[in-house]
Amino acid sequence: MSDTASSDTALSDTASSDTGTRGRAGDKLAGRVALVTGGSRGIGAAICRSLASQGASVAAGYSGNRERAESFLTDIQADFPGAGRATVHQGNVSHPEDCHRVVQEVLEAHGRLDILVNNAGITMDKMAMKMSVEDWNTVIAVNLSGSFYMAQPALQHMVERGTGRIIFVSSVIGETGNIGQANYAASKAGLLGLTKTLAKEAAFLLGRAGKLVDDGVGITVNTVTPGYVATEMLESVPEKVLDKIKAQIPLGRLCRPEEIARVVHFLAADASAYITGQVWGVNGGMDM
Repeated sequence: MSDTASSDTALSDTASSDTGTRGRAGDKLAGRVALVTGGSRGIGAAICRSLASQGASVAAGYSGNRERAESFLTDIQADFPGAGRATVHQGNVSHPEDCHRVVQEVLEAHGRLDILVNNAGITMDKMAMKMSVEDWNTVIAVNLSGSFYMAQPALQHMVERGTGRIIFVSSVIGETGNIGQANYAASKAGLLGLTKTLAKEAAFLLGRAGKLVDDGVGITVNTVTPGYVATEMLESVPEKVLDKIKAQIPLGRLCRPEEIARVVHFLAADASAYITGQVWGVNGGMDM
């Protein structure tokens, strides 16, 4: 499951990139099953590859490009033969019935769901005074409501089992705002409140069920906020514009998709059981 409209910005979390990650790197996630929305390209593909490199079985969601999804599936199976299974699942995250169906598909295909990464997102950029109701509603529906629709059935399964990880991919724009991105900034900022609320509710529900134990994996909910990410969509951005963007970043360069993926697989690990309700910035120091 991925985005439902084309991205207007070349510098968000929706474009495709080859991270170059290949081969098993560890066993932190061996036996775990991860569902990554927007998982067949861009940051989502990098996350899938990073999770697979740690032994996880990966279910990649996509919206409509089946050919790209099948190509991604072939590649990840070839690059990580020693990891778990890989599958792809089509759906529109802004439709709650699709979200419930895809979670069920993953449970039927893999038998469990340990990790949900809500990565799918879109942009439809315009100045606020010229932004249409459709522009506003579409972005909110995918980026914010879609993340909730996916988290709801996943959290239900995780609470029943007593373990799980939910990780949202927000954006530094949700923390700083940006000209021409009122809808995108609001949707990504909303994920921060959703993260903290679900983290509290997950802990509450486990405590009520007597499943909070000192040495347990538990259920955690966290958010990663990428900055400007180097993707294939940057090819159409003029060099002068890129230079201005880089000038805003203290580290002086764009983020690589695998740098976001590395934080996601860290948060997904069993050993990260004491980290919940937190926002992890991966933005080169843009927001500090």
